[in-house]
Amino acid sequence: MASYIEGALVKDEHVVHVGHISLWSLAVPIGLGILLLVVGVGLIFLGYAYVKYKTTEVAITNRRVIVKFGFISRRTVELNIHKVETVQVDQSMLGRLFDFGTLVISGAGTVQEPIVGIAKPMAFRKAFMEAQDQSKGSA
Repeated sequence: MASYIEGALVKDEHVVHVGHISLWSLAVPIGLGILLLVVGVGLIFLGYAYVKYKTTEVAITNRRVIVKFGFISRRTVELNIHKVETVQVDQSMLGRLFDFGTLVISGAGTVQEPIVGIAKPMAFRKAFMEAQDQSKGSA
């Protein structure tokens, strides 16, 4: 099964960085799932964590930032790399320890788009800034 991001690429567009949801950000549903597994209810929590992990896609291309959430219902955010004004990183103490956090992407004429629980958010922000600089240089 091809990913949403691969299917959304247009001519001469390529992925420069792929982000992922951190398993640490899913520690509560995973922990509850393991604890409640004996009762059978744990499968619901583990299923929720698995689906959230597998169905959230985040990528930076040479032209835009693409984010896809959801399995049955889908929500996508696609921002032109030139239109993004800020990429804000919010990390709690646990987020700093285990290197996950929330990215808040805001652009010209768009609302802020939080991406909760992303792994290595500072690396994602750095990759975005480099892609934006390269895009400006080639434009």
